[in-house]
Amino acid sequence: MLACCLWRVCGQSPRLARGRQPSDALLAARFFSLSRAERGAVPPVSRANLGVFCQQPHQLTNTYLGDPTLAKYLRRLLPREVFEAVDPDLERFGERCATDIYKLGLDCENNPPKLETFNAWGERIDKLVTCHAWTKMKTIAAEELLIESAYRRNFAEHSRLYQMAKVFLFNPSSGLYSCPLAMTDGAAKTLEGNSSRHLKMAYEHLTSRNPAKFWTSGQWMTEKRGGSDVATGTETVAVPHEGGTYRLYGVKWFSSATDADVCLTLARTLDPSGRPVQGSGGLSMYFVETRHPSGKLNNIEIIRLKNKLGTRQLPTAELLLDGTVARRVGEDGRGVANIAVMLTVTRLHNAVSSVAVMRRVLQLARDYSRRRTAFGRPVGDWPLHTRTLALMEVETRACQAFLLQMVSLQGRDDVGAASDSDRLLLRLLMPVIKLYTAKQAVWTASEGLESFGGQGYIEDTGLPGLLRDSQVLPIWEGTTNVLSMDVLRALRKTGGEAWRALAADVAERLLPPAAAHPRLRPAVVKVKQILPGVEKFMKENQDSLDVAARDLAFTIAKTYMCALLCHHAAGADGDAEDLVVAERWASQELAPLLTERARYQPDQLQTDAALVMAGHGTSRPAPDLTST
Repeated sequence: MLACCLWRVCGQSPRLARGRQPSDALLAARFFSLSRAERGAVPPVSRANLGVFCQQPHQLTNTYLGDPTLAKYLRRLLPREVFEAVDPDLERFGERCATDIYKLGLDCENNPPKLETFNAWGERIDKLVTCHAWTKMKTIAAEELLIESAYRRNFAEHSRLYQMAKVFLFNPSSGLYSCPLAMTDGAAKTLEGNSSRHLKMAYEHLTSRNPAKFWTSGQWMTEKRGGSDVATGTETVAVPHEGGTYRLYGVKWFSSATDADVCLTLARTLDPSGRPVQGSGGLSMYFVETRHPSGKLNNIEIIRLKNKLGTRQLPTAELLLDGTVARRVGEDGRGVANIAVMLTVTRLHNAVSSVAVMRRVLQLARDYSRRRTAFGRPVGDWPLHTRTLALMEVETRACQAFLLQMVSLQGRDDVGAASDSDRLLLRLLMPVIKLYTAKQAVWTASEGLESFGGQGYIEDTGLPGLLRDSQVLPIWEGTTNVLSMDVLRALRKTGGEAWRALAADVAERLLPPAAAHPRLRPAVVKVKQILPGVEKFMKENQDSLDVAARDLAFTIAKTYMCALLCHHAAGADGDAEDLVVAERWASQELAPLLTERARYQPDQLQTDAALVMAGHGTSRPAPDLTST
């Protein structure tokens, strides 16, 4: 109809033009070149006036080949023979993550789980219904060795890098299936080496490459009081039962991966009088198979699915444990210590998710910048647009450098090759990388959506989910403030040894060739000036460290990343782009702890309270703000 309409107005007959028909775009151009009188009353298109332009959408290509930074860092961190062994598989998997896995992920987004509480006859069934794509992701995870490769350890300490590189590619395409994989990895790490026959069998399932045997794990810690303070927030109790098992009774308020085969959870032991033991010393970890062999839930009632801002693909539920059969993991009263083992792995997965979404947003925005035209030019030709993307690129590359360094440390720890210094760095920097990359993921996702204009706000494009899902990252496994206090706790509990390990690692990275490179020398000098200033502040302001903890964590993150970027840029694998990234990173403020120190004084904290609580009533006298 469009062609017929335009041919009639432009003086061409469809019959005469057969075999040499001009395009709709050419006919439209001819139509709009006519005068109003020549056009007459004929509309430019038939039926509704929809116009003749349709924006070409963004396209996702091979996610490994589209991220040369990942390959560059892997080439530096892996022995040559290991890199040459894994590189072809990563390229193959990167293509799969851009094709069939990506389509399955979109299906998961469009078909979230639902709960069928009762059947037609009134029987309570608590049936959790997930889509075919979600089920298929479990098969893919086993076949692609997304858990098994970290524990089979064909590449010794480098196996963790290989695994996490694949998880990094998989994550943004997976429809959030990376979340149960994170908890599965954490459970496998916790159960590895356990001598119990039942727990050894569970470990074999959690690390299996056979889809028919592969199990996923949930992590059910949060209760009604919520938050990270499990020592006072856990009300679930464990009652001893026959055969060395326990019966769990309690409510789990926020239980991710409710469809998992097993879970690890916390519960309180009972004292001789039958009362729950309070405090962290009363908590033990328990292993639960979520279903009986018959398929029925293990005395678990699904109260409701959570209605969340994002991660809607992931079944997260509120659960009632009513006599749930469980087995204790580890020693009685050592639940919090066991959590620490698991959290190290799941926080690392959180950082992988954060940096992966940053890279994905940039890949899509870069592609779209060549397809979208504004004011007569592709938006990628406008310097302001590329400047914005460049800011995001520098942030993402810095976070990638930090992430892969932490993965490498974890790999050494996995095989018992970590030095004392390595273990101190893991303890100090794991909460740092989790909190920092999570915050930057939200910022990058927001900027990325903005680069698409209005289409970035339209659900049908598949873009808004990137922002909605990234918002969980600063919250899951500890909020930014909670993790900042954990950083401070690591410094205090190690008696300063963790800080000395960090300072030594940074100093080693700033040796020649980094220190000798003329373009890197200003960055090296800047970092060397920051570290003594931070150490001096910590010694002289012990009373202010709690309120300064967040700025301290960000200072550690930014300074350490600067050292990593300089070290890489000066190395054999560094190039001109790496030099630019290191220079630009160093040009920003790296030490908010030092620039904001005046804000930690008591009068400033009183001012903060007055600003926050204004109009809400307080028994404390309000300070005089006129002199502030």
